[in-house]
Amino acid sequence: MKVKTILVSQPEPIIENSPYFDLVEKQKVKIDFRSFIHVEGVSSKDVRAQKVDLSQYSAIILTSRNSVDHYFRIAEELRFKVPDTLKYFCQSEAVAYYLQKYVVYRKRKIYVGKRTFTELSPLIKKYKNESFLLPSSDQLKSEVPNVLNELGVNWKQATFYKTVVSDLSDLSDVSYDILVFFSPSGIKSLFENFPNFEQKNTRIAVFGNTTIQAATDQGLRIDIKAPTPETPSMTMALELYIKSVNSKK
Repeated sequence: MKVKTILVSQPEPIIENSPYFDLVEKQKVKIDFRSFIHVEGVSSKDVRAQKVDLSQYSAIILTSRNSVDHYFRIAEELRFKVPDTLKYFCQSEAVAYYLQKYVVYRKRKIYVGKRTFTELSPLIKKYKNESFLLPSSDQLKSEVPNVLNELGVNWKQATFYKTVVSDLSDLSDVSYDILVFFSPSGIKSLFENFPNFEQKNTRIAVFGNTTIQAATDQGLRIDIKAPTPETPSMTMALELYIKSVNSKK
């Protein structure tokens, strides 16, 4: 069956030159965006219940923009003045750049990884005598504690925000040719919102091994996978698939 409509389980890209918009133009398909999950901050009371005293940490590990937002939110709620001497270890350039929303970049000690958490580890190791705080969501990738434990540093994880299933009830009567997922949480949201979901002719596109596993566990048929050597991005995988099925008579 030809592909005409796609639902991507993420917010619409804010950049004008997103490859999704190129896909719409080149393949003449309709793409909608909708977050299947969203983030909610936990209260400062909940953070205190985790026995976290912000003043006890000389360094903070930031893995996402959410972790930046919610660290400074909790600091404000607790009336904690973030010291100028605090060291920031950011997983990527995007996270480090976002940090400028809260601090004067050039006046702070900021250390930036490349992309993955493992790539940040040499910088953390270099400052292994620091006391590290890792503000994160309630769903932390196993890679993170594994790396920190291997480094043997003094660190503590605390849940500052949670990943929550979004209400998708308005989509109950809407169907798409392809549903695109990027996390196990997205798959969970699909079945929490639509417990009787039947795949039928709907194609499922998934990104990453953990998402593939979550989809498989739910009995979904996976039609499109990324990343692969041939299609390192989801948009490339979608384009290859669409070209294949839409060219058939």
